[in-house]
Amino acid sequence: MQTPPQSRFQKATRYFVIVAALLVLIGWLVATPSGLFGKVDAIGYAVCHQIPERSFPLGEGTTPLCARCSGMYISAMVGLLFQAVIGWKRSNMPHWSVLIFLGLFVVAFGVDGANSYLYLMKSTYVGAFESIPNLYIPNNTLRILTGSGMGLGMALALFPAFNSTVWADADSRRALPNLKSFALLVGITLAANLLVLTEHPLVLYPLAFVSVGGVLLLLTMVYTMVWAMLMRQENAFTRLSQMWLPLLAGFTIALLQVALIDALRFWMTGTWESFPFVPRT
Repeated sequence: MQTPPQSRFQKATRYFVIVAALLVLIGWLVATPSGLFGKVDAIGYAVCHQIPERSFPLGEGTTPLCARCSGMYISAMVGLLFQAVIGWKRSNMPHWSVLIFLGLFVVAFGVDGANSYLYLMKSTYVGAFESIPNLYIPNNTLRILTGSGMGLGMALALFPAFNSTVWADADSRRALPNLKSFALLVGITLAANLLVLTEHPLVLYPLAFVSVGGVLLLLTMVYTMVWAMLMRQENAFTRLSQMWLPLLAGFTIALLQVALIDALRFWMTGTWESFPFVPRT
């Protein structure tokens, strides 16, 4: 008896995703700098300017992400884990009172980012930026704090969206139920920030992996959702083990995006180092 067309398509899709995953992973590993930290830096290279003065010192170099990006992706990981502990399949967005605070966090992120960018331009180039005053002198403490606020917003939006897309038995309760749980999450995030600000190697080394892991995890979740919708597999799963193919596809697309940005940036700059901003003389 012939295999039904849909089954043949599903089988071909599985083979395609597996082969694509291997090719993308091997190609990225070969093309990026050698060593474990070379690979970690290459992930950060795709999403962050990695300017040393705006990063934390680590060994002979700096963390793979700047202070703002470190705060953003570490807090995103904290937020995702926190929501998973509260309710693994909860699929409703936070209460409006929490959303107000997240909106304020986004505004703080934008203001501090714009002020920091202006300060960089004024210290690098002579021109129109000279006449624009800075609100304050930017620093890594403010960068990691405002980055963390944005990271929490990303986690609190993505977690319920992911659950409502993939699970057949999604829990309709709020992923973050109230302000009390939000305050606890903010407190945990602030504690993580204070640990980072000690700049102790025993803290920065593991958190370097956590931060770049956050980059891949967030992208993988987004592209897993996209894959599930394209394959018409929304709300089709009840266990994580059933999702291995969408997750693998999402990870592959995420890594492909990182690889393409790596390639584009290397083509533009000719170096795996930070963006070559040179202070004016």
